[in-house]
Amino acid sequence: MVRGQFRGYRNEAGVAPDSDTETFAALRLEINSWRWKGVPFLLRAGKNMPVTCTEVLVRFRQPPAIYSQAPAPANYFRFRISPDVVIAMGTQVLDVGDTMSGRSTELTVTEAPHADAMDAYERLLHDAMLGDATLFAREDSVEQAWRIVEPVLTQRTPVLQYEPGTWGPGESNEITAGYGSWHNPITTAKEAP
Repeated sequence: MVRGQFRGYRNEAGVAPDSDTETFAALRLEINSWRWKGVPFLLRAGKNMPVTCTEVLVRFRQPPAIYSQAPAPANYFRFRISPDVVIAMGTQVLDVGDTMSGRSTELTVTEAPHADAMDAYERLLHDAMLGDATLFAREDSVEQAWRIVEPVLTQRTPVLQYEPGTWGPGESNEITAGYGSWHNPITTAKEAP
């Protein structure tokens, strides 16, 4: 686990000058089951980063090199749930012609926000007032989440400084060793990762 704090956080109103509260965390988790053996779950979250969004990228295993010396990039599935809704599939397609070469493309479905749509907190409060628990986690789910997260929270790893507008401390790249690199979300839904 890597914890970080953006430079200048301690100058914010109400923050202690010696605060070691993290504004960034990166970690690698694994699920202890035969089905998910060897599949890393790389999580990164923070404040004052280049993009504010919630996005998940699932990279599939990289195929072997068949038509050239280098293997094609791995296909992926990407979905963003905030601030806009995007579902995307990145894949390789053959180029036109007789050559057995391809290129990467992303098939994207987006939902344009409606002007009168409620934001996430408005909808949550609205549903709570109506008694609609659809968007709320059940107690057993919350307890299981805490069972996983609590040991991580009790690890007192050092809080590393990072510059505002960056993807966090450089040490967080060590978490992805052997698995590629972090996926940096994009600023517009039309750009591929």
